[in-house]
Amino acid sequence: MARFRTWVGIAVAGALSLSLAGCSSTGGKRAEDARKAAAAQGKAAVNTPRWTFAMITHSGDGDTFWDIVQSGAEQAAVKDNINFLYSHDDEAQQQAQLVDAAVDKKVDGIIVTLAKPDAMKAAVARARKAGIPVITVNSGSAESKEFGALTHIGQDETIAGEAVGEQLNERKRKKAVCVLHEQGNVGHEQRCDGVEKTFDGTVQRLYVNGTSMPDVQSAIEAKLQTDKSIDAVVTLGAPYADTAVKARQGANSDAEIDTFDLNAKVAAGLKDGTLGFAVDQQPYLQGYQAVDLLWLYKYNADVLGGGRPVLTGPQIITKDQADALADFTKRGTR
Repeated sequence: MARFRTWVGIAVAGALSLSLAGCSSTGGKRAEDARKAAAAQGKAAVNTPRWTFAMITHSGDGDTFWDIVQSGAEQAAVKDNINFLYSHDDEAQQQAQLVDAAVDKKVDGIIVTLAKPDAMKAAVARARKAGIPVITVNSGSAESKEFGALTHIGQDETIAGEAVGEQLNERKRKKAVCVLHEQGNVGHEQRCDGVEKTFDGTVQRLYVNGTSMPDVQSAIEAKLQTDKSIDAVVTLGAPYADTAVKARQGANSDAEIDTFDLNAKVAAGLKDGTLGFAVDQQPYLQGYQAVDLLWLYKYNADVLGGGRPVLTGPQIITKDQADALADFTKRGTR
């Protein structure tokens, strides 16, 4: 798989001379209107220094979930007058090297995921030693404080899994398969742990090669063909839900397909009944808040969370809510 290691800079168009909206002498509505107009034109809403923040994630290529995270971060960066750099690699050692590269660039803040925390510990420690504030997002909530991060933004994966187990109970399911598409990802294991904790039925774990959708489809299809008593398949990422639907069709199975995470295709599947439910952890919010909280720390020494993670989920989405989210998923923010 080709590795994407290119830093992506977000250029802010136009003059960056706006003062803080809250300090405007006009105040109230006029200040807010000025802020909205500036954002629409790609201008900063503040006049703080042009700090550089780097986000380094464990995403593979073409993952729509991380596109949404990046989009949220980029939009917050425009508002906050931030030079935003994004890179990713699904190999933990390569991801750690990207963190090291950000430290060498002497960035003003780092946002990082800890899907494989042991491999990331030294890189995060180097950033902290260099005096660079770090915020963790999405994965690694248990290790975030230990590693010295300011806070963690994301959902508690075990709690999210527990919500799935409870939802499966409500839907009268008896036997579920939890499909793990990235071995070694602690968050994925925690999700399945949570499902097992609250689900009254039985749960089997199915490890698949998430870098190859044909392999994912054939593995799920074979599992459903082998065991006709399986009545629920839970995928741990939105791109895998559609593949699981195809596998169900190939196996001539009646199993319900449910998934973690949301995108436009998942929203459509919920609406037409192809999918049962989805667990939304609001990735746009993870990216947006990470940049915003780093800016607040640099500007005002603010830290949210009180030593605990700032939770962005889980939210269970069913057919009843799919319509209301359609516009948001189409524009790539949910």
